[in-house]
Amino acid sequence: MPATARPRRSVLYMPGSNARALEKGRSLPADALILDLEDAVAPDTKELARRQIAEAVAAGGYGSRELIVRINALDGPWGADDVAAVAGCGADALLLPKVETAEMVRDLESRMAAAGAPQSMGIMCMMETPLGMLNAQQVAAASPRLTCLVMGTSDLVKDLQAAHTPERLPVLTSLGLCILAARAYGLAIVDGVHLDLSDDAGFAAQCVQGKDLGFDGKTLIHPKTIAKANEVFAPSEEEVAWSHKIIAAHAAAAAEGKGVVVVDGKLVENLHVENAERLVALARAIAELDAAA
Repeated sequence: MPATARPRRSVLYMPGSNARALEKGRSLPADALILDLEDAVAPDTKELARRQIAEAVAAGGYGSRELIVRINALDGPWGADDVAAVAGCGADALLLPKVETAEMVRDLESRMAAAGAPQSMGIMCMMETPLGMLNAQQVAAASPRLTCLVMGTSDLVKDLQAAHTPERLPVLTSLGLCILAARAYGLAIVDGVHLDLSDDAGFAAQCVQGKDLGFDGKTLIHPKTIAKANEVFAPSEEEVAWSHKIIAAHAAAAAEGKGVVVVDGKLVENLHVENAERLVALARAIAELDAAA
């Protein structure tokens, strides 16, 4: 399956040290869960979180949700032990924080292999520092295990000495660089979190902006935001119907030796059909995920 074919509309962070949260994740309608060993876990509960995540994932019950474990930095005191503890637990991917170079990705890749991680376990990269933005292309090209870039806009804004604004102008350049890198190398990419849980309108607007920019979905910090993210990042019924229509019309035209066709007054070429096929496949994958939940 291409990295971009899997639904990632809603990607919810859950602290690995909170057993109740890990249990609740089994029933939440999020496409993916990031089981966190890093920022959301205090130093004195790192070992507990490690054990609870490994046990929870191995026990199953999460349906078809994508399960991602965010480990600690590999140059710190916990990262290496994180990899050893969760490489074989059955998670879909490990998420590496503050990725800045291809060497950091390859370091994780070699540690995963040494720990017995299956080839099916992917790598995701947190893109959250100025150097990471400047090196986004080399990061995206670093490993065949790489499936997705995850924006860490909170840390990025801090490091840029910028401000969180409704239009996110201070980080648009950074977002664009990472989207370019992801698409150039066939990766998925999900947007950063919205910090103000009382600002429903602002969250919805940020989801719409993220979709317009090209993100596959959004990382979340509270279950109450899942429904809106799922709604915004899913193809609408109108988009799916139009996609089916132009796929059929283009196929009929191609059978007559024509490369283009006009549908409802709009010129349809192969590039439009490719995008239509992507939307139809995504809608089908979302339906299958929802049915398995």
